Amino acid sequence: MKITRNQFLKLIPAAALTLTGCGSKAQPANTESLVFSHHYQLDYAQQFTADCYEGGYTMLTIAESDARFLVVPEDAAEVDGLPADVTVLRQPVENIYLVSTSVMDLLLHLDALDSVAFSGTKAEGWYLPAVQQAMEEEKIAYAGKYSAPDYEQILAAGCRLAIENTMILHTPEVKEQLEHFGIPVLVERSSYESDPLARMEWIKLYGILLGREEQAEQVFSAQETAVQPILSQKPTGKSCAFFSLTTNNLATVRKGSDYVARMIEMAGGSYVFADLTDNGNSLATMNLPLEDFYAGAKDADVLIYNSAIEGMIASVSQLTERFPLLNEFKAVKEGQVWCTAQSLFQQSMELADLIVDMNRVFTEGTPAAGTLKFLTHVD
Repeated sequence: MKITRNQFLKLIPAAALTLTGCGSKAQPANTESLVFSHHYQLDYAQQFTADCYEGGYTMLTIAESDARFLVVPEDAAEVDGLPADVTVLRQPVENIYLVSTSVMDLLLHLDALDSVAFSGTKAEGWYLPAVQQAMEEEKIAYAGKYSAPDYEQILAAGCRLAIENTMILHTPEVKEQLEHFGIPVLVERSSYESDPLARMEWIKLYGILLGREEQAEQVFSAQETAVQPILSQKPTGKSCAFFSLTTNNLATVRKGSDYVARMIEMAGGSYVFADLTDNGNSLATMNLPLEDFYAGAKDADVLIYNSAIEGMIASVSQLTERFPLLNEFKAVKEGQVWCTAQSLFQQSMELADLIVDMNRVFTEGTPAAGTLKFLTHVD
């Protein structure tokens, strides 16, 4: 009988799970039961939980799907009697097929690049030099995108886990096939976190998976500390629009609940489309007619162009040629147009740096280029 996560957790202390297997220093003192210890502390993340048991066992639960993964120490006894929907991941978790690009930077910060054997992105699609180099040196192989993986290649290398983003839900047959071949699939949901600190806190999940919890906590703490001085400041009074222009003459902007809007707020600014709410889908962005974008952003103090979709811009004229009304925007007249680095959305563990960049722009006007990491001034 399938039970819910809450029912399962309530049962654990009273009726512990049976363990089988030989003894080792990693398993609980009572080798006949898996004993609940504590809930792993998460301060921001809402899209996963972690529950710890004696002997180093940890149950990871991904929100919405309620997918559960029991992380088992390398030499620990096996757990018998687990519900059918629990996937066991025995450490070391290695030869990973990594499709979710946002996860790679987290693994880099854990010094765990060698745990990845396959990428769902080709070398030229990466903006992370260490990953490009690893693929050029054939330490990481391209094994097909999320919808068309090279099953034979992945199986031959003994892949222990596939890490996907929610795009895989559009091709459920691929997920089913991977699992049929005995490869667990973790569909991560960090992109559904509306707070940048929550997104970065997902490093703790990968720290648990890879046995690097302490390192993950240290890395996250450093990022959290970096933004604390800014959070204690008063709002700057500066308004900001974060956007890009599509080839079919629409402006792509973030919804008010998106983490980018939250970063602008954390940096001391106000997002001009803060009232833009969900339009019936789970996407973080919306496409607006240029007239609507003009109405909402013409008086913004700062314009930040998102290079992730259409690429970086070298001059404001690249935009005004396509959208002449942009010349009437306050930020254009006052020289407050900025462009993000294309690497930004792959450097998911460094969102604190973007918040710092934004704060400098809001408070200093035009800070020296050498003081900014992810924003470039556009004339």
